[in-house]
Amino acid sequence: MNKEDPIVGRFAPSPTGPLHFGSLVAALGSYLAARSQGGRWLVRMEDLDKPREVPGAAADILRTLDAFGLHWDGDVMFQSRRTESYRDALQSLSSAGLAYACVCSRREIAALGKRSALGLVYPGRCRERQSLDGAHSIRVRTDEAIIEFHDRIQGRQRQDLGTMIGDFVIRRADALFAYQLAVVVDDAEQGINQVVRGSDLLDSTPRQIHLQRKLGLPQPDYSHLPLAVTIHGEKLSKLTSAPAVDRDRPGPELLRALNFLGQSAPRALASQAVEEILAWAARHWRTESVPAVKSLAVACDGEQTAA
Repeated sequence: MNKEDPIVGRFAPSPTGPLHFGSLVAALGSYLAARSQGGRWLVRMEDLDKPREVPGAAADILRTLDAFGLHWDGDVMFQSRRTESYRDALQSLSSAGLAYACVCSRREIAALGKRSALGLVYPGRCRERQSLDGAHSIRVRTDEAIIEFHDRIQGRQRQDLGTMIGDFVIRRADALFAYQLAVVVDDAEQGINQVVRGSDLLDSTPRQIHLQRKLGLPQPDYSHLPLAVTIHGEKLSKLTSAPAVDRDRPGPELLRALNFLGQSAPRALASQAVEEILAWAARHWRTESVPAVKSLAVACDGEQTAA
């Protein structure tokens, strides 16, 4: 990203349920990082995985953002309407000899026994396969790609894709495009040059940078916020019964999120209108004050500790 470019950030939730505290943290962090620099803030619905989508969740998330004063610029992008763009990117990779069909099941890959700290590693078993009979996914070649980048919160990151991940899926066997490809194409389309999101996506960032390089797309600056987890270390989600944030109490919820992000908001702000809280927060936003940990446990009383 060129220093002269205006900042464009984004919040990209999946409509699998209502906005909970962990999602609010990601939305608020990305919003303030952009607004504190006079930048634009966009919203994108990552609704590619229709089987996981909850009917009405997208509209509910947008209503919640609005109630919290987190007003976005421009139109909301929906990934479900972007299939043609993903198909074009896939064709570009295929034409360059960088993508191939894979008929391996997860069980077959597990049986090969190649693992890393990040999980199963695909060893390229289908790289030379000639027949494409049956359902297949499409993978991108990683070869000896070593990705390094500086995260503004988590610091220097380095990942050997071939050793840690292997060739990874960019289109699933059910013909749905994978998150890794979609997010790269969409960030470029929207002119996103600042990505601020939860640290659960930190380990997948090298895969996205790899695709950006192979597709000739710009690389945004990355900042990965601490992930809000339960006291047992589980990510706040519908699966962990994380409650929706209270749209009727936006002030206290915003202050709780600000304090989670290390911004030390004064308690007196809780009684102010959301516009006043967000204006204060944008003026005082300091990325360097965000805890440089990957997760923080959130208790019912709102206290948090490093997980």
